[in-house]
Amino acid sequence: VQLVESGGGLVQPGGSLRLSCVASGFTFSSSPMSWVRQPPGKGLEWVGHIFSNGVATSYEDSVKGRFIISRDNRKNTMYLQLNNLKPEDTAMYYCTKGLSGTGPRGQGTQVTVSS
Repeated sequence: VQLVESGGGLVQPGGSLRLSCVASGFTFSSSPMSWVRQPPGKGLEWVGHIFSNGVATSYEDSVKGRFIISRDNRKNTMYLQLNNLKPEDTAMYYCTKGLSGTGPRGQGTQVTVSS
């Protein structure tokens, strides 16, 4: 399993970013996937997941209505659209294989929300 996240950066409150996760080493199209994040000095937090068909998604309450998970099975890629970002969204974001967020994950991409 190899997962490579990208797309993070520094953004002002209220801004947007789109993170990408490119997967290899397993059958991506049949695998549910998750995003998790780790704020500075804190543990991992589950952000949300998406089923293999790309239709069904679920989100942690604090990001509902602001974050959108999608995937393109032709490209072995999952996305996380982050909208209306808040300072408390500052974290290292990881994609993981599976629904729980505890599976193998990549090296992460840093998102910093600050004015």
